[in-house]
Amino acid sequence: MNTKNTFKIAVIPGDGIGKEVINEGIRVLNHLSEQSNGKFSFEYDYFPWGCEYYLEHEKMMAEDGLEQIKNHDAIYFGAVGFPNVPDHISLWGLRIAICQGFDQWANIRPVEFLPGVKSKLNHPDVESLNWVLIRENSEGEYSGIGGRNFTGRGPGNEVAVQSSLFTEKGCERIIRFAFETAKKRKRKKVTSVTKSNAQQYGMVLWDEVFERVSKEYPEVETDQWLVDAMAANFVLHPEDLEVVVASNLLADILSDLGSALAGSLGIAASANLNPDGRYPSMFESVHGSAPDIAGQGIANPIGAIGSAALMLDNFGLKDEAMQLNNAIKKATDSGALTQDIGGDTTTEEMTNAIIQNLNSKIVK
Repeated sequence: MNTKNTFKIAVIPGDGIGKEVINEGIRVLNHLSEQSNGKFSFEYDYFPWGCEYYLEHEKMMAEDGLEQIKNHDAIYFGAVGFPNVPDHISLWGLRIAICQGFDQWANIRPVEFLPGVKSKLNHPDVESLNWVLIRENSEGEYSGIGGRNFTGRGPGNEVAVQSSLFTEKGCERIIRFAFETAKKRKRKKVTSVTKSNAQQYGMVLWDEVFERVSKEYPEVETDQWLVDAMAANFVLHPEDLEVVVASNLLADILSDLGSALAGSLGIAASANLNPDGRYPSMFESVHGSAPDIAGQGIANPIGAIGSAALMLDNFGLKDEAMQLNNAIKKATDSGALTQDIGGDTTTEEMTNAIIQNLNSKIVK
């Protein structure tokens, strides 16, 4: 266990409902700290980066932003994006700038089917379903290589090139991470997802690395799927899934599909990890800034609070992480549901319900 007593967290609430759900997550973290009898505590530094910052400064974060937060123990991130700033500017200027700048190459996105939340799946045992997406988070389709040219040719003649980057090192480290993750789970299985029949260079390299690395883990079951067939399998045979590893774009899409099947993107947590420990990792809910409901007090804080649980686990506070995940399940099972998952519980009330259940027994 990490013997550190005080964890220093860089808080970037960002845009829209990001500010609301981050506040709820911090309420939960503070409650756990107060109940720990001095075992651990948190210090928060807030950074006002996001679309409002961009409109004032013409950049999404401070020029030396990475330098300002590189010595924190973790980054707690709300959401990014607002209608008056193009999405590619807001994403690349903040979230991806942090992920790539800190080499947060492993993105973890659990798919949880919470009790009391109506799933979109017609499955006889929905609550038994539980899998995790391991997303390559540093290269692939989001490498940022390319450009636009020939604007001088006139309207309709511009050319845009967007290149994917697959390195053997990048493929191997995320695939190996997936196998190590599978070793810790009750069911030891890794599913690799590509589109190597159509993308015959980068994704064939991925397939070859997967086959090579899998030989080092004979105790782990494996299979390989093309992404279109795997999208169907998410719906038709989700019980086959355990650890799913895929490229930046493919895992991004599949993880949203998984969370939607579980009931809502509002319940989806994620972690952007620098497993080497050279830089802080970043924890964020998946749902985005949702400007249409910002300020109404109805945003679902479960994704942000679940991300806080991933942060606790990363700190070595594994019992507390399990306790928090259990409290989320107890809260939804008791009928505390926000609008996106079929209820009328407010953001604050949802958090209150989770806090009230923090000392309940673990759900198996």
